[in-house]
Amino acid sequence: MKMKCLALGLITLSFFVSFSQETNAPEFGNGLFNLVGKDSTWSAKIAARMQILSSATWIENSNGNYTDPTFNSLIRRARLKFDGFVYSPKLNYKLELGLSNRDISGASQYTGDAPRYILDAVVMWNFYQNFELWVGQTKLPGNIERVISSANLQMVDRSLLNSLFTLDRDMGLQLRHYSKLTDTFLVREIIAISQGEGRNITTGNLGGHQYTGRLELLPFGEFESDGDYSGADLKREKSPKLLLAVTYDLNHKAVKTRSNQGTYMVTDFGFHQTNISTLFLDAMFKYNGFSFMAEFADRNADDPVAKNADGSLTGEVVEVGNGLNLQTGYLFNSNWEISGRYTNIALNENNTGEAIENQYTLGLSKYIVGHKLKVQTDISYLSVGLGPDELMFRLQMDVHF
Repeated sequence: MKMKCLALGLITLSFFVSFSQETNAPEFGNGLFNLVGKDSTWSAKIAARMQILSSATWIENSNGNYTDPTFNSLIRRARLKFDGFVYSPKLNYKLELGLSNRDISGASQYTGDAPRYILDAVVMWNFYQNFELWVGQTKLPGNIERVISSANLQMVDRSLLNSLFTLDRDMGLQLRHYSKLTDTFLVREIIAISQGEGRNITTGNLGGHQYTGRLELLPFGEFESDGDYSGADLKREKSPKLLLAVTYDLNHKAVKTRSNQGTYMVTDFGFHQTNISTLFLDAMFKYNGFSFMAEFADRNADDPVAKNADGSLTGEVVEVGNGLNLQTGYLFNSNWEISGRYTNIALNENNTGEAIENQYTLGLSKYIVGHKLKVQTDISYLSVGLGPDELMFRLQMDVHF
């Protein structure tokens, strides 16, 4: 299977290399190729990106010292992205494929035991005025940090809040709409209905369905170049810009420990099912190189503890609790940016007491060609209430063609 995929990739690459000899390629950062059909009934922008990451982690020992670090170097992300329109400019599409081990991991009986290559495969139809219908697999309208592409992050990677509470991707429908209350006050609404078990599931719907609604308020108008969905104020907003948003998600009869993420709650009679609700409150502010992002997440479940038919515990528990993430940064004229992040996580540990974690992160970034070519580093201190504390150092390079 892997050899077939590699052969297909090489054939596709050779085709594009041949084609590039006959046409002018776009500037760096604007995709490998921008193609338009002769009759203007389709277009395709083809792009690639990679993130090369090295990290070191120290765990506090019984003497209170941080020794014997563990090191790791890997291709954190390697992806191909295709987007454009078909038939009409009102009918757009996006296809994104993951190629790194981290991108395709998670194969199981629920994904047909196959690598999870597909990240996004979605069609977007602007069917009437400011209404747009999305069909396929893509990110759900969850917390702002998750909606921001991993290509456009302010720090090396997303926070602990995102890793524990994110809705991530799923298969389904999304209805999106925007309107203006005044000349500057923009309102955006998103409603989604999805399968509720994450991406690339092939076994069908094992639980209920997932329902998500998000409301975004931009009182001072749109950010430049969609800056509300991008880390750092690279556009140096000339006037203050603010995004305030709320998301509510209900996963009806969910069968996984983190709504549509986590592990399946398998019992001796099938799956443990429970209603899981998640609330997100977030904000983004940018002005003249300064940026600030805030997120709050709260998850609850009707019956968080998975049990067998005789009442015995399976060991799987819904990760109920809340998280707070605060992040800020300032971009200097030299395109160096210093950033900081504080994250607090409070989980109900097996429904017997709270497991509290606090993480403090200091970051430094050099944007050579915006987010398309950058080097980022950060150092984090993690204070764990029920375990040893940790120190982590990371260094990453991003290249996006």
